[in-house]
Amino acid sequence: MTRNTRRSSTDMPRESAKLGPALAGEHAEAPTIASLRREAEGCERCDLYKNATQLVFGEGPTDARVVLVGEQPGDRENLAGRPFVGPAGRLLDECMHEAGIDRSECYLTNAVKHFKFEPRGKRRLHSRPNAGEVQACAWWLGAEIDELRPEIVVALGATALMSLLGRGVGVTKNRGQFVPAPGGFSVLVTIHPSYLLRIRGRGDPEAERARFVDDLAKVAVRIG
Repeated sequence: MTRNTRRSSTDMPRESAKLGPALAGEHAEAPTIASLRREAEGCERCDLYKNATQLVFGEGPTDARVVLVGEQPGDRENLAGRPFVGPAGRLLDECMHEAGIDRSECYLTNAVKHFKFEPRGKRRLHSRPNAGEVQACAWWLGAEIDELRPEIVVALGATALMSLLGRGVGVTKNRGQFVPAPGGFSVLVTIHPSYLLRIRGRGDPEAERARFVDDLAKVAVRIG
């Protein structure tokens, strides 16, 4: 496999990026993704395991050239034990297809592996992970990336971006750019698809969706 090392106008210089805990900190070590998943199932590195139904690990081919990283599993993912199977996941599938990316050839995971929520009656409402929870779960995300050795990692939203590249890179400021990272891969900065669900009925959701597809299409161009 030949890596594309040519820098384009959408590349940020390496020195402008400060790494986040998934790439700069220590992480788990395992000989395979399968063994890493088994090890992670008993994770108690933060308190989120206490209320979540189960840990939701990444899934996809172990030779994937592209890894997509979201924030955390939602309620549907928490129940199913699989990433990106809820409304945001279905929207992501549609946008990936429009961008020319085959989901079955990608590895999908999250910065945080347990569902964090606030109970509201019978409903469980998403609650954003804090910095400590992201730091704790970077132990697993860093190991996934180290084992997979992808060409491109797509940071879907601020939490994923912070875990990968720290606070020196922002979604608004750097969206659509590729940031070189250690290990020979680049991180594409973009939004989480749940943002497109939240803005329905206000603003211009179709334009925002098209922009998201354009971001993903840059990945399709790079992997050819």
